[in-house]
Amino acid sequence: MTTTTRELFERYHACWADRDPDRIVELHSSDSIFHLHSGQEPARGRDAIRAAAASTFALVPDLVFDLVSLRFGADFWVVQWQLTGTSASGKPVSVDLADYVLVEDGEVVEKHSYVDGVAMQAALG
Repeated sequence: MTTTTRELFERYHACWADRDPDRIVELHSSDSIFHLHSGQEPARGRDAIRAAAASTFALVPDLVFDLVSLRFGADFWVVQWQLTGTSASGKPVSVDLADYVLVEDGEVVEKHSYVDGVAMQAALG
């Protein structure tokens, strides 16, 4: 773990916790990839990543990230979350999520999110 990686994680998580797509993309490289592994194509570049984040917050406007586990390396972090909230349709959301994030030169270059698709579909369906 490097201090820089940990500091970037803290700043990045704060942007997600605040549900702020503009601040999220500021921490991504210009050619970054965000891939929510639940059937969608990866979002490539800041504009697409901003749209993907905004879409997530539209689906669950009060989304909360509860930390389960966190590991760092020099150029990555892996984190497990319990996501909770209320879907836009009023259904309760409680879903497991794991993120694998690659870092280069103080920016997020790839974020891979693996979600419990069955639980997510049940909550959003």
